[in-house]
Amino acid sequence: MAQPTPGARPAPGAQPASGAQPTPGARPVPRPQAPRPAPPARAPQSASTARPTPPARPTPSARSAPPPHPTAWDDAHPSPLALGSAPLPEYGTGSLADLLPTLAAGMGVPGTSAAIPELAPADRNCVFLIDGLGWEQLKAHPEEAPFMTSLLAASRGGTGRPITAGYPATTATSLASVGTGLPPGAHGLPGYTVRNPDTGELMNQLRWQPWAPPGPWQPYPTVFELAHRAGVHAAQVSSPTFANTPLTKVALSGGTFLGRLSGEERMDTAAEQLAAADRALVYTYYAEVDGAGHRYGLDSDTWRGQLMYVDRLVQRLAEQLPPRSALYVTADHGMVDIPFDEDHRVDFDEDWELKAGVALLGGEGRARHVYAVPGAADDVLTCWREVLGEQFWVASRDEAIEAGWFGPTVDERVYHRIGDVIAAARDDVLLIASEREPRESAMVGNHGSMTPAEQLVPLLEVRS
Repeated sequence: MAQPTPGARPAPGAQPASGAQPTPGARPVPRPQAPRPAPPARAPQSASTARPTPPARPTPSARSAPPPHPTAWDDAHPSPLALGSAPLPEYGTGSLADLLPTLAAGMGVPGTSAAIPELAPADRNCVFLIDGLGWEQLKAHPEEAPFMTSLLAASRGGTGRPITAGYPATTATSLASVGTGLPPGAHGLPGYTVRNPDTGELMNQLRWQPWAPPGPWQPYPTVFELAHRAGVHAAQVSSPTFANTPLTKVALSGGTFLGRLSGEERMDTAAEQLAAADRALVYTYYAEVDGAGHRYGLDSDTWRGQLMYVDRLVQRLAEQLPPRSALYVTADHGMVDIPFDEDHRVDFDEDWELKAGVALLGGEGRARHVYAVPGAADDVLTCWREVLGEQFWVASRDEAIEAGWFGPTVDERVYHRIGDVIAAARDDVLLIASEREPRESAMVGNHGSMTPAEQLVPLLEVRS
C-alpha cells in the first residue's frame, strides 16, 4: 500500500501448505473442518549445487475451471453491490503469483509449473517490478513513458493484455505473491495491516510492526530458494535498505541479495547477474513511482517525472540483456487519486455507526479488514453493508474466502488474519481513519481494491 519503507519490503514465492495441495482453479471452502498438516519446513540455503527435490507445486492441469464469475474489467455493475459482481484476480492463469513459477518451470526447476501459458521459456529471466505502476496508468501516459508504451503490445507473451495483482492490491501482499508464487490465502500476507491471531494486535506487514517470527508467519520456500537449490543462479537487486528486512526474508530470500542505491546501478547489476550463469533468475525493483503517487497524486509533475525516469531505466536494462534472456516489467498494483472531500473520504474515526462493534480496523482505505468484538460480527456486517454497500463490496470472512478473493484456498493459519468483515471499494471512495492512521489518511493516491485501475498490472516483455 503505502510507499515501501525501510521496515519492510520485497517478496518471492513458494507453495501451499498441505500434503494435499490446494487446487488452484477451484473455489475455496469457507473454512477447513479439520486441522491442516504443517507446511514444509524452510530449508536452509546452501551454496551446494545438489538439487534437493522441493515439495510439488500445483500444476495448471490440476486446476478445475472456476465457476461462472465476472472477470470482465468494465463499468457494468449492479447496485447495491452483489459480491459476485467483484471481478476476481486471475489466480492460476494470469496473476502475479503465477509469474515466477512459470519462469522457473521454463528453466527446469523441480516443483514449479508454467501457469501463464502465453510466456515462452528462456534460459535467463529478469523481473523488474515498478512499485505502483498499473496498466491503466501506463497506458494513459505514452509521452512520459515512450519506451514502455512501445512494449504494450508485447505484454503477456505478445497478447497485449495485462495480468492481475491479486487481492488486496497492495505492496506487502503482492510482493509475497511474486516471491512465493502463491496467492494471499496461502502465503499469509492478506493485507496492509492484519490481526495477528496469536497476540490480538494489528500487524503492519509492510513494516513488520509489531515484530512476529517471519518463518512461522510465511513458512513456504520462495521461488528463488527453489531455483537456487536446482542450480539456477538467483539474485535480487534492490535498495540496500531492504537487505535484511523480515518481508525480504519471507518473500525474496534465496540466492544472492545485491544492494544498489541508484536506479542505474540496479539496472547494470541486474544485467551482470543475468549474464553470470547459463540459467539465471534475477529480480530488481524501483519504489518511487508509488511514493510519488501516494504523496502528490497521478496528475502531479513529480509522479510524471518519476514515470519518465523509470522508463529510461527499463530501456537501459533492455539494451544490456545478454543472449537467451527475457525481461519482464511488471508492478505490484495500480493506483487511483481520491479527492479530499466528504463525498469521497468517509472517516471511520468520526462515524459512530461504522465504529459500533468494531474492535480493530485493519487493511487500508480501499481494502479494509474489520475485526469485530466477540459476538458482534453479524451486526457489524449488516451495518457496514447498509452504510457502504453501494460503494464497497462488503463481505463476511467466509463469503470473501468462498468467493475466491484471496485465492482458491485459505490456509488454517491465515484464516483469522482475515477480517470478520471485508470491505473493498468499487467507487472512487476511501474509508480513512484520521486519528489512528493520520499518515495514510492524508495520501492523495491510493490502492488495494479490485477495480481495473488498482488490479491490472503490465507484463511487458523484451527478449534477446
